[in-house]
Amino acid sequence: MKKTLMTLTTVAVVGLGSTLFTVTTQAESVQELENKQTEIQEQREALKANLSEAEGQIADVLIDLEDLNKEIDKVTNALEQNQKQLDDTKVHISEKENEVALLEEEIAALEETIEKRYDILKERAVSYQQSGGEISYLEVIFGSKSFNEFISRVSAVNKITESDSALMKSQEEDKNAVEEKQTAVLAKLDELKDTELELNGIVALIKDQKAENESKKEELKNKETELLAMQEELQIEDARFASLEKDVDASLRAALEPAPDVAVASASVNTDDSSDLTTLSKETSTRTNAGSGNISTAMNAGFSYLGTPYVWGGKTPSGFDCSGFVSWAFAQAGISIPSSTSGLAGTGTKVSASNMQPGDIVFFNTYKTNGHVGIYLGGGKFIGAQNSTGLAVADMSSGYWADHFSGHVRSVK
Repeated sequence: MKKTLMTLTTVAVVGLGSTLFTVTTQAESVQELENKQTEIQEQREALKANLSEAEGQIADVLIDLEDLNKEIDKVTNALEQNQKQLDDTKVHISEKENEVALLEEEIAALEETIEKRYDILKERAVSYQQSGGEISYLEVIFGSKSFNEFISRVSAVNKITESDSALMKSQEEDKNAVEEKQTAVLAKLDELKDTELELNGIVALIKDQKAENESKKEELKNKETELLAMQEELQIEDARFASLEKDVDASLRAALEPAPDVAVASASVNTDDSSDLTTLSKETSTRTNAGSGNISTAMNAGFSYLGTPYVWGGKTPSGFDCSGFVSWAFAQAGISIPSSTSGLAGTGTKVSASNMQPGDIVFFNTYKTNGHVGIYLGGGKFIGAQNSTGLAVADMSSGYWADHFSGHVRSVK
């Protein structure tokens, strides 16, 4: 307090002694502030251009990722279909191989039966040859007791011979049919194996294509991560520039305002009224310490904790919900405000959305009216604890947050 009084007194004396000197000093101060304001604005414009470019690149990457994901889906679907066809082909090959094995067993059995019956017929033929072929007939004739019996015996021998011949012919036909079937099955088996070979090549090719697409996706995701990190840094810098610009604007407005304090201080000196001087000192000190500096602290408090997960009811850097974060951020600036959205909706002073300034509290209609809250940073950005991303800087000038911005804004300056 003594230091403040000394400063005010010095200003009062200078005001009384040389009005021209006071004006010159103020003009120089204003010029410096204006130069600083211009420099900040130029830097913010360059920063916003970089931010716009980064956002454009992020949009391009997201489009590429979307296209690539569609391509990966197509490739995956093709891989699944071809793999299923390959699996089915392998099952069919196994079935055909089993069928071939059964046919081979059937052919072997037929050949064995034919061979046995052939041996019987062969033995009969040998017997007939050894007996001249007439012994049997003579036996039949001499064994017959009547002509009718003779005819019956000859007919029976002929039937046996014809039956043996027909059976041999039937077995040969069965064998040929089985062999033909075996040939057809083997041909189908060869066809299936050719299909299997082709499908193996297709599946391998699709797997390579999928691996290549996944590699491209990983590269795009890495690029997206880098761009998002760059965007976040640029947003943080933009927010800091916005805060600095606000401070400079406040200082510039103060510098351009008339200085009634000097005249009052002069009167206090002339009348030796120390109580009036003390009152003036307190009022000036209050204006100097309140406002933009503390708001800047609140605005910047969360930047070191970006990414902190969303925790319902959370009010600390270990986890925030939206209203808990806003209350915590202002607490870092020594400003006590409620920690619920309903409480924050009535805190401070209501301002129109068209006049909102960095450091104001902005509200969004989510699950209810004014159900979400954050701290406006300027440039269409706000910082808040989002349940999908945690603590993050978000854009409220377009997209989801623009659609859900309620227009309700509170100033705690």
